[in-house]
Amino acid sequence: MFSSHVLDIDAQVVSVEIAGAIKAQVLERLRRRGVVVGLSGGIDSSVVAALAVQALGSERVVGLLMPDLASEDDSLRLGRAMAASLGIKELVEDVAPILAAAGCYERQSQAISMVFPDYERGDPFKIVLPSILAAGRLNVSRLTVRGRSGTERTARMPLEANLQLVAATNFKQRVRKMLEYYHADRLHYAVAGTPNRLEYDQGFFVKQGDGAADLKPIAHLYKSQVYALAAHLGVPDEICRRSPTTDTFPMPQTQEEFYFSLPHHKMDLCLYARNHEVTASDLAPVVGLSVEQVERVFGDIDQKRRATRYLHTRPLLVHPVDEVSG
Repeated sequence: MFSSHVLDIDAQVVSVEIAGAIKAQVLERLRRRGVVVGLSGGIDSSVVAALAVQALGSERVVGLLMPDLASEDDSLRLGRAMAASLGIKELVEDVAPILAAAGCYERQSQAISMVFPDYERGDPFKIVLPSILAAGRLNVSRLTVRGRSGTERTARMPLEANLQLVAATNFKQRVRKMLEYYHADRLHYAVAGTPNRLEYDQGFFVKQGDGAADLKPIAHLYKSQVYALAAHLGVPDEICRRSPTTDTFPMPQTQEEFYFSLPHHKMDLCLYARNHEVTASDLAPVVGLSVEQVERVFGDIDQKRRATRYLHTRPLLVHPVDEVSG
């Protein structure tokens, strides 16, 4: 019988294994002196930073904090708290001026105005998806904006508006990665990525943005397992209790409403079940969903894999280019 305990891990064993891999990858394979980790105040980056310290020592790890106009105050505060708890050097780069110069905020406003012509630049907004559990659900993004009076409006997004808003917002992830590599290059360090298995498998990252890294130490771990590691590694309780957020748009938003449509502990089990050919009828009682709802989640997993295959694709060549031996 299928059980939620399939995701249980021995955190001590797993942390030692990952730390050993980080040390070998950074010092031997990549031949770098240490790692740069973008700290968001979230669970994934905190765990990666803690594992890097276990592998290399605090003197070889740099935590880079990169707030912008849409960042939550807690992100910077918790990122700093994590850096302090590990005893690593922290660097703060305000990316807002770079994003403004690139036209990020202006292009976002233009896209929002396609949906709400009277939109005033600076008003908070976010993108949401309808619940995966709803029958007859259309997987169409909806835009929510909050006016100066506090009134919220939500409307379906035309494809052109959705594409432009996402493209403009992706500046943030790409600028942050540019700064990570700047500091990595000047220190002769490697860049450590922070996606967990759920994000990596389902394409919840920006190509050449947060999807770029020299190593991705927790990409094989389900989100629930990352939380287990966090507890073992002594990540501050406030970070462990924090709900996973996107920290992407000015309005507060969970990863659930933006992309996954289910809480991470249920999505983990659904993804595991899909990967191991567990039937919807066996999974349904474990995650508290109907068989029909589980089938919809399975379909969404498959659809996201198809839609985001491009994100995992390496540059295409006309002919293979072999390494020159000797």
